Amino acid sequence: MTQPDTPLPFLVFGAPRIEEDEIAEVEACLRSGWLGTGPRVAQFEKDFAQWRGVQASQVAAVNSCTAALHVSMVAAGLEPGSEVITTPLTFCATVNAILHAGLTPVLADVDPVTQNIDPDAIEAAITPRTRAILPVHFAGRPCAMDRIMAIARKHRLMVIEDCAHAIEAEFHGQPIGTFGDFGCFSFYVTKNVVTGEGGMILGRDEEHIARARVLALHGMSKDAWHRFGDQGYRHYQVVECGFKYNMMDLQAAIGIHQLARVEKSWERRRQIWQRYDEAFVSLPIGLPEAPEEGTRHGHHLYTVMIDAKHSGMERDAFLDAMNTRRIGTGVHYLSVPEHPYYQQRFGWRPEQWPEAMRLGRQTVSLPTSPAMSDSDVERVIEAVHSVIVT
Repeated sequence: MTQPDTPLPFLVFGAPRIEEDEIAEVEACLRSGWLGTGPRVAQFEKDFAQWRGVQASQVAAVNSCTAALHVSMVAAGLEPGSEVITTPLTFCATVNAILHAGLTPVLADVDPVTQNIDPDAIEAAITPRTRAILPVHFAGRPCAMDRIMAIARKHRLMVIEDCAHAIEAEFHGQPIGTFGDFGCFSFYVTKNVVTGEGGMILGRDEEHIARARVLALHGMSKDAWHRFGDQGYRHYQVVECGFKYNMMDLQAAIGIHQLARVEKSWERRRQIWQRYDEAFVSLPIGLPEAPEEGTRHGHHLYTVMIDAKHSGMERDAFLDAMNTRRIGTGVHYLSVPEHPYYQQRFGWRPEQWPEAMRLGRQTVSLPTSPAMSDSDVERVIEAVHSVIVT
């Protein structure tokens, strides 16, 4: 009797590459008895600062990029109700952090080619109440930071960079996250450097970072490492009404070794990206634009555009067909105004930002994890070719 074929394993979108170094470090952390914020977080901060070419006093580890964005805006001292201009093509956390900081989000449409916030749209959105710009380096592609910083200087605005996709990205030789007053990074499980959940704040002003560090742990003057370390108990004082946003040593134990391999992982994603470019060039789908001259792309998301007029099928049908072939995909992102909460609160409609609306309704992200083997990459390619009929 013929046995049924064993189904292929499901290829999880964004599955991280975890090696023995991380596993051993997590085990050592568990055996140490110190799981919360402690020496491994301090080491991770030190390593990150050194890698980005800043002082250790200019960074603060937190438990998510969302926390990093929120704390940065609070630490910046922006007056309640101030307007912050950002992109409609982003995860909801970007806008939510603005709201949690007591500020008002204002959307500026994206460039249809780069998919990043359009500097001309930023300029058009500025009002007397504008106090900050929050650019998102979408998919790993750096925003036009020369133009954005020129706008910020002209109008005396703060800049908080959302670098969740772009930890390795550079613009004209300068690392992303070091242009603005704050750079906020993500170490979520699908990101380029992984701690499971986690984030980092990088700040130009050491006083802002010192305040952010206090705000991230209840507004206390001492963190747990300094209160309960082997130098004896130290009393703390609550100096602000803060938040519970600290990173744990368990998370940093993973991040220390992930960061050590950041260039190796970036190179693997770049190889996958190039293979996709070669394999899909003849298909009736939109491919990501090549990195601009003078920039370094983070290669975080490989997003293709599925337009029914050209591709012969709707985007959601493509998602379903890939899932049937046991290939995980992502949608990055439905534009923010597509979601009912923002429609109800602000009266936003997707049509107000037509480029973000169009991209959000067509986009599909294909797997690019450095954990993928060459055969995994070929599986994705074969699946896309089988779904898109030319």
